[in-house]
Amino acid sequence: MSSVPPRPLLVTHSGKFHCDEVFAYATLRLALGVSQPGDDHVLLRTRKPELIETGDIVFDVGSVFDPASGRFDHHQRGAPLRPDGTPFSSAGLIWQAYGERAVAALLAPAGETGFAPAIMAELDDNLIRRIDEIDNGVSATGPVTRDSLNFAALVGDFNPPWDSPHASGPQAGDAAFLEAAEMAGGVLARRVDGVRARMLAQTRVLAAHAAATDPRLLVLETGMPWKNAVFSHDLPVIFCVSPASNGNWMIDTMPPEPGSFAQRLPLPESWAGLQGKDLAAQSGVEDAVFVHLRRFVGAAASRDGAIAMARKALELAA
Repeated sequence: MSSVPPRPLLVTHSGKFHCDEVFAYATLRLALGVSQPGDDHVLLRTRKPELIETGDIVFDVGSVFDPASGRFDHHQRGAPLRPDGTPFSSAGLIWQAYGERAVAALLAPAGETGFAPAIMAELDDNLIRRIDEIDNGVSATGPVTRDSLNFAALVGDFNPPWDSPHASGPQAGDAAFLEAAEMAGGVLARRVDGVRARMLAQTRVLAAHAAATDPRLLVLETGMPWKNAVFSHDLPVIFCVSPASNGNWMIDTMPPEPGSFAQRLPLPESWAGLQGKDLAAQSGVEDAVFVHLRRFVGAAASRDGAIAMARKALELAA
């Protein structure tokens, strides 16, 4: 990849814009640490070959794919394909070169850049690939479908209509392109943060399980998603104890499979639907709060109380 000057010239095509070059530009802004065109970089939308040649990074125009010289077009013969034969769009090409840096920039404030390679790969598989497919109209998995609420369509809606005064002239659509890029950057930031949170939760769930004295009982000191980690690592968890926002400590049951409303082991039938003193008397746990009638969740007022309830439930099932 070619070196990028402090105030890079980023070039894409003029006229109607699409999701792939908008997303590519949003990715570049993050990866390069730039934000405002004219201040810390220059964005040029043109189809003039002599101007395209001057770009430090050129995407979705120019008929050349050569990362070493900063060229990322996909319209020419011999343009690169994914391993399964799906053609790249400019979003996919830029993502391969700059996606990890863009993700790392989003993760840097929290000090969690170690997740960047895995998040970059996951988003490539379930977001960027979809942009590639829609832009090219080709998918290795079957017909490409579109709808008015998919990401590409929402980006396309930023284009000014034909009768708008902003639809013609040498800078037609330039302001709308920047507006679309802001939206795309926001989507990327939220998607990265969501995947980061899930991966962090998985790391903490695995650590808590490794430290557990009973592998059937998972105790978390903070509420977080935990069931996917249990499924993906085939952990023998029956109950999970974690704090709730109201100050109680919850006892959640583990379903036998993703999406199931059943439980590997429901809470005891004799506790079903009981609350407060009635539940405390029946369970033998002084600060027991409630057990749902369907026996998939219960609570105690303290961490120790919730753990005691979970352990008693395991003993009663033995």
